[in-house]
Amino acid sequence: MLLAARYVLPVSLPHIEYGAVLVRDGKIVEIGESAAMRAAHPEEEVRDFGQSALMPGFVDLHNHLEYAAMRGLVDDLPYARWKLQLKERESRFALGDWDDSALLGVMEAIRSGITTVADTTNTGASLRAIQQAGLRAFVYREVATMHKSRIGDVMASADEDLAEWGSSADPELVTRGISPHAAYSCHPELYRAVAEYATERDMPITTHLAGSREEWEFVKYGSSPLAKEYRDRWGDEIPWLPTGVSPVRYVLQWGLFDAPNVLAVHCTQVDDADLEILRSRDIAVAFCPRCNAKLGMGIAPVRKMLHAGMRVGIGTDSPAMTNNLDVFDEMRVGLLLQRAVDAHQQFHNARKFVKLATYDAVRALRAHDRLGSLEPGKAADIIAVDLSRSHQLPTQYPYSALVHSANQDNVMMTMVGGRVLFENGEWLTLDTERIRARSEELRVQLTA
Repeated sequence: MLLAARYVLPVSLPHIEYGAVLVRDGKIVEIGESAAMRAAHPEEEVRDFGQSALMPGFVDLHNHLEYAAMRGLVDDLPYARWKLQLKERESRFALGDWDDSALLGVMEAIRSGITTVADTTNTGASLRAIQQAGLRAFVYREVATMHKSRIGDVMASADEDLAEWGSSADPELVTRGISPHAAYSCHPELYRAVAEYATERDMPITTHLAGSREEWEFVKYGSSPLAKEYRDRWGDEIPWLPTGVSPVRYVLQWGLFDAPNVLAVHCTQVDDADLEILRSRDIAVAFCPRCNAKLGMGIAPVRKMLHAGMRVGIGTDSPAMTNNLDVFDEMRVGLLLQRAVDAHQQFHNARKFVKLATYDAVRALRAHDRLGSLEPGKAADIIAVDLSRSHQLPTQYPYSALVHSANQDNVMMTMVGGRVLFENGEWLTLDTERIRARSEELRVQLTA
């Protein structure tokens, strides 16, 4: 199959005007100029997307798909209060509700041009939805307990789930991982247990880290709105003593960074010493600009991370945080925030932020040898983005059009491993009418 468009954006190489991509058996075989490719492969079916950009699918470096039905449920609150209110609503969901919520998240992800998602779940709902839809994913089983006596049971439960996922998930599409939730919800020995578990199984880890001022004060001083509200609500359920160190140093001390493949999420509250720890341990970072801005969590120092040679990419976090999974919005807001706070040091360009949402993101996942760019031999995870709308014309530079003008409604086609999941407004692997109907039922259930 030949996919053709006005622009082909390999991301790792200069873009091609009037280009084409040859796809066979789920892989990219060749890219080049459209006329030459058509002449060289006259037997191939041609799908011409016209005034559009063909590019690698987006890689959402951090998400919680199973929270999609909580979109807009708790808005206009800072992080700690938002977290606590969301936690209260969670108790209204049964396991099947989480499954349907995750399907809603997967439906939007595909519509947004996301072909790979790094998702954290403690129910397994997102994995089931991902498999049904045909997405590619890194799925992390979340673990949390503040009680040392419960660590064994928590890890045993996670191990049981991960073993079941291993027998049911398509290994070509799904990579399993484990995720200690955050410093304010994990006993320090849990970090050590996770590191040992993941290292023995060559399994990736992700964790929320240094994501808010409340978390930073909780870890260092034991006194913050987060600590107070958690203790007021659960009393002795949160046994915590001040550590006197930052969240990054705290996690370092308890061994999580001894594991070889760790992805830290957020990292808005880090100083230069923290960054040096992350750099020296080769810890990758997922920054979530809209979530961090909306909940008042801060702005990750992306320029410093990139200057240090760290592996960095963009995540959306969840519709419960950002209200949609629009990676175009994520790139745009991320770029503008970085310019606003750091333009005197470095003026980031649009192409870099497209790369942060594609190739750099899979580099953070250590999967850039097979994903993240349009190159021969890599998986045919490809999207077509319409650049013919009035808000995109004239297109002077395709990368600028993607970041500054486009949105998720401009995605014309989403392909994973050569399989089309979405095209021309139609989802080809999901019962979208049922998902829409269930989302309304879940809304009523959550707000009753």
